[in-house]
Amino acid sequence: MEHDDKVLVMGEDVGRLGGVFRITDGLQKDFGDDRVIDTPLAESGIVGTAVGLAMRGYRPVVEIQFDGFVYPAYDQIVSQVAKIRARTDGRTAMPVVIRIPFGGGIGAVEHHSESPEAQFVHTPGLKVVACSNPADGYAMIQQAIASDDPVVFLEPKRQYHSEKADVDLAAEPAPLFSSRVVRPGTDVTVAAYGPTVRTALRAADAAAEDGTSLEVIDLRTLSPLDLDPVVESVRRTGRLVVVHEAHTTLGVGTEVAARVTEECFYSLEAPVLRVGGFDVPYPAARIEEAFLPDLDRLLDAVDRSLAF
Repeated sequence: MEHDDKVLVMGEDVGRLGGVFRITDGLQKDFGDDRVIDTPLAESGIVGTAVGLAMRGYRPVVEIQFDGFVYPAYDQIVSQVAKIRARTDGRTAMPVVIRIPFGGGIGAVEHHSESPEAQFVHTPGLKVVACSNPADGYAMIQQAIASDDPVVFLEPKRQYHSEKADVDLAAEPAPLFSSRVVRPGTDVTVAAYGPTVRTALRAADAAAEDGTSLEVIDLRTLSPLDLDPVVESVRRTGRLVVVHEAHTTLGVGTEVAARVTEECFYSLEAPVLRVGGFDVPYPAARIEEAFLPDLDRLLDAVDRSLAF
């Protein structure tokens, strides 16, 4: 916002309150209420306004307060945001970033703890990324804002205040649409994104105590999927487990499994396994830990893969 006065922030309570999670705290004081805009409770109107602003040369950053609140804006996102650049044969850019806090683990009710990423990954014209740690979040949000394509930017809400990280401002950040090996290993590849990267790293620590080496890959980008690091890893380990909080059926893990099977069929020593949320509506907060993929469920999948 300091470097480009065309960057605007819009959303419910993002200004005076600083957002439900205080992510935009202080921005309205620094940049004024004409650039940090408290909107009505109308997601379709928020995103529709952002479309018009983008067509006039602005770079709006839209906050959807909680993941389950995105559905009133779904028509605008898939019918307008995703299609305008193609509809105009590239003449009209659509530099809109739609920030969505997603995932569970905070003890909230339904509509506040969901993982709707697959619905946007399935929409051509949208870029979809998911950061898993503060340092990535810092770099990736700036890269997303600089993109002329619309980006759905997924932020794991349980990470907001759980950890801090030093950011090397002089370091060259990884490309926005790229996956990354975050822990090398030799026995089983584990692919994760967003909040489940931490789960995968904890599983790798636990597995190491039993002599099993897990290679953990943070996918980071869901559309486009960068599976080169995954394919390279699976050709060495022969095994892959994909983990995410979203429902297992037709989740991102399904696409990862299909494409890795196509690329690595003769290298696989076991079927690609998926660990995800159960195919039920998000449960009451008291039992959400039984719904979310945890350390035990991930390690069980690792054991099943190794048993083949």
